[in-house]
Amino acid sequence: MTSATNDGLRQAALDYHEFPKPGKLEIRATKPLANGRDLARAYSPGVAEACLEIKEDAAHASRFTARGNLVAVVTNGTAVLGLGNIGALASKPVMEGKAVLFKKFANIDCFDIELNEPDPEKLAEIVCAMEPTFGAINLEDIKAPDCFIVEKICRERMNIPVFHDDQHGTAIVVGAAAKNALHVAGKAFEEIKIVSTGGGAAGIACLNMLLKLGVKRENVWLCDVHGLVYEGREVDMNPQKAAFAQKSDLRTLEDVIGGADMFLGLSGPRVLTQEMVAKMTPRPIIFALANPTPEILPDEARAVHPDAIIATGRSDFPNQVNNVLCFPFIFRGALDVGATEINDAMQLACIDGIADLARATTSAEAAAAYHGEQLTFGADYLIPKPFDPRLVGIVSSAVAKAAMESGVATRPIEDLQAYRAKLNQSVFKSALLMRPVFEAAATASRRIVFAEGEDERVLRTAQAVLEETTEQPILIGRPEVIQHRCEQAGLSIRPGRDFSIVNPEKDDRYRDYWGSYHAIMARRGVTPDLAKAIMRTNSTAIAAVMVQREEADSMICGTFGQYLWHMNYITQVLGTSELRPVGALSLMILEDGPLFIADTHVHAEPTPQQIADTVIGAARHVRRFGRKPQIALCSHSQFGNLDCDTGQRMRGALEILDSAPRSFAYEGEMHIDAALDPELRERIFPDGRLDGPANVLVFANTDAASGVRNILKMKGGGLEVGPILMGMGNRAHIVTPSITPRGLLNMAAIAGTPVAHYG
Repeated sequence: MTSATNDGLRQAALDYHEFPKPGKLEIRATKPLANGRDLARAYSPGVAEACLEIKEDAAHASRFTARGNLVAVVTNGTAVLGLGNIGALASKPVMEGKAVLFKKFANIDCFDIELNEPDPEKLAEIVCAMEPTFGAINLEDIKAPDCFIVEKICRERMNIPVFHDDQHGTAIVVGAAAKNALHVAGKAFEEIKIVSTGGGAAGIACLNMLLKLGVKRENVWLCDVHGLVYEGREVDMNPQKAAFAQKSDLRTLEDVIGGADMFLGLSGPRVLTQEMVAKMTPRPIIFALANPTPEILPDEARAVHPDAIIATGRSDFPNQVNNVLCFPFIFRGALDVGATEINDAMQLACIDGIADLARATTSAEAAAAYHGEQLTFGADYLIPKPFDPRLVGIVSSAVAKAAMESGVATRPIEDLQAYRAKLNQSVFKSALLMRPVFEAAATASRRIVFAEGEDERVLRTAQAVLEETTEQPILIGRPEVIQHRCEQAGLSIRPGRDFSIVNPEKDDRYRDYWGSYHAIMARRGVTPDLAKAIMRTNSTAIAAVMVQREEADSMICGTFGQYLWHMNYITQVLGTSELRPVGALSLMILEDGPLFIADTHVHAEPTPQQIADTVIGAARHVRRFGRKPQIALCSHSQFGNLDCDTGQRMRGALEILDSAPRSFAYEGEMHIDAALDPELRERIFPDGRLDGPANVLVFANTDAASGVRNILKMKGGGLEVGPILMGMGNRAHIVTPSITPRGLLNMAAIAGTPVAHYG
């Protein structure tokens, strides 16, 4: 790497920490503080009530304060990353980063606390004194052997979890990686010989964990900068190292590496040579975890042992051993059950959860975050990626269960399945709102045909559909392409075995399909030859014909191409006097709740009747999500104050809606701010028909609707479910090219809802 590149990376990192405001953390209030009433509740006199409740019962602190979801990351800066003893103040960026990871991956609030206290016993005293503030303590970057002393004192005196991540977090991730590496190599913990370098906190903790997993102590050979740790050695020894002392005349790493099944390095660069690797057993496991330069580079090790299974601490090689796979999730589970400690059972449960997840099909979210990487379980994929959103549900629920079973949970969870679902909802923002849709879809096994069956997003969706629903996916595409892409993406599904395929290039039903299409379109200028060509090349038309022939119950298309192009073929084949596209409805999931937007795609300048139909359709669909429709007809005009085109059409729609009884609330025409702010609306137009803020915004043109949708998505952090094509009896839906596999799964659930539920 050139000097200019290094300088550029350094400046980019500094800019990241400095702008737009210094640091990586801020504090936000979770309750409103907008008026005197709020102030009286937040502080004096109302705050006294919460204080008295906690005085009466200390457990109430988790009800009335943030303590139950608050962790302290505590350090004295004596052993920071690969930087060494840089002091408490210089360690602050690292601790802030740790706090950010807690929040990002497990939604745990965190304060970083850097203490100028080198004495381990005094440091422990300070940490113990903070127990009333925090629900758990994460010790970080404290040098050995001081870290052992601090942790021991804190664990003995504190009644909340105390976890030294450098030790136990590393040990857990190493344990999970080792479990899967042995599975790949066909070896067992009880049989292997381990040679380890590094007698620090992380190295000792990893060895202790491997013993708990079944490794025999006599098969562990620990080396440090002074060579083998042997019985009788006096140089640089402590009780933790002495526990692994071997009765041997051998003295160096080179002396003991012969016949080793596993090398565990937590020491320094270039410690392991190719000559040493050559002495290891076939299919050796090499965990070279020193940062930034490992004990041996993977390419060098494989030059000697091509079958070696290798992990490092770096992100630019496969199998990065990264503590973020562990600490957010083990703390999440511990906090949620009010654990008094993080014990062996919880740590082993964490290992099992991480290891098992790596063997499962890779999530679409992880695949997107690590685009281009092969994420299929094997020698180069032993542990999942940190951005796999399933980690929190799988690992944290396993930890919570272990805490309850081992008797350290003060707030046991009655329904672990519901708890896991709640954790998943914290990372899959659509999960809670989609629950009634998925439940309705589970009442029938509908056949869903995906027009773009070769798209990787569709393949991942098909896998999820088979795992999470009762639906039967049908994919349109070439079998060999679908097979190859399933293998490439690490998916377990296979065409012909798990789902059926329509091959546009060669299918026994081709004659029937083009014949059906021609029969529909013969008087609209489509010749037999053109019908044949369309049924060979147009997967949207093929899917529509399948639904029309009742070979599928619903279709999904639109992962590429323009929305109206797809709608043209759907309308041609499936449109009737009763079934016609009414409008497209997008559900935007925002931080403060859901907001529905229509019509985002179908009618560029809808007539009053089309607007009224959109309102009626939107009300029906909003109920599918378990919500009460509160519909605002939005315009540049506000309650008749402008005689503009959108105002005229909205007023026309209101007349149509008012002409018959309606089972939902609607009002208009109005500005968006009046729709969303009931107090503003009441000042402008008292005694309107809406109760509270609108949850559906209907616009008079697609430019406005689509613009609001995209702004909410790109700038407001909104997650879109949809667009839902209204008016087609749930027989067809057109998505947009930006849709994710999770979005496609949501649309499959909507398409999978029986007509009886559709209303």
